[in-house]
Amino acid sequence: MTQAVLRVVLVVLVVALALWPVLGSAKADTLKVVPVGRAVGIKLFSDGVVVVGTSEISTQNGAVNPAKDCGLREGDIITHINSTEVDTIEEVSALLQELEGETMSIRAIRNEEQVQLTAQAVLCSADGEYKLGAWIRDSMAGIGTVTFYCPQTGTFGALGHGINDVDTALLMPLESGSILPATVSGVDKGQCGTPGQLRGIFEADVTLGELDDNTSCGIYGTMTDTSWFSGQAVEVASRDEVKAGKATILSNISGNQVEEYEIEILKVYPDSQDGGRDYLIHVTDPRLLDKTGGIVQGMSGSPILQNGKIIGAVTHVMVDDPTSGYGIYIGDMLQAAG
Repeated sequence: MTQAVLRVVLVVLVVALALWPVLGSAKADTLKVVPVGRAVGIKLFSDGVVVVGTSEISTQNGAVNPAKDCGLREGDIITHINSTEVDTIEEVSALLQELEGETMSIRAIRNEEQVQLTAQAVLCSADGEYKLGAWIRDSMAGIGTVTFYCPQTGTFGALGHGINDVDTALLMPLESGSILPATVSGVDKGQCGTPGQLRGIFEADVTLGELDDNTSCGIYGTMTDTSWFSGQAVEVASRDEVKAGKATILSNISGNQVEEYEIEILKVYPDSQDGGRDYLIHVTDPRLLDKTGGIVQGMSGSPILQNGKIIGAVTHVMVDDPTSGYGIYIGDMLQAAG
């Protein structure tokens, strides 16, 4: 590895994607979960609407930017207009038309703290609608991989990292969400400087599970249809059992077939606090290298196995070397599951 700074990206493809207590007080190395490795569609609806930018509005009196003027910033999460809770773009637009430019209060979350702002929407001369000048987002969708499933509780975990807004890079606040059946239809191979990606379709009207949490260590929820996730439960490795050396990952890179591929763990970072980068990994399996070039977007969440135990999940790919990336320790995912 060169001394140059290597760029990494989360390997979930975004299109705009109390387990520890539940399982009792057993130690990590006595727990058992089913490693999955299946690609799924992911839909997430935000708790509030996320401001991803502002822009000027053309009016009869010239161009103005009410959102910027009132103090709204990129990354703010608007939760209320006056006393009305808002979770969708449609709800915000309807309220602006109803208020017809009257002074209104905006309640938002900024850096996990509540802020109160005062604004007035303006009448857009282009389409005759009242607008605030804020670009907002209320949902995201994509493809990712389920890491584990606990048959006893119905709990699942996926991705190994959170779903972030593509414009602000902030964790999307979860109002509701689900995972859906997906079929991988193709792969864009990764190349140096250009991460590859899985291409696929998912059944938007069929739900496999409901999302409960979107955290920095992954997304978690409860299965509603377990027929897609059959498999043999394996033990959860303790952190000190994980060693540099040979390991495997389970991944779904074609159709809906999960296969096991060989990798090498180059380095284990003890008690890493660096956002899902507990292991430095390198793909060695010639089949995976031939089909994908290494790690590609959409493989995020692929479970990592070593010595018959689940040790974590793939989370990142190095942009300058798609054969290498990072993984998160499984214990951190289980703890994040609540």
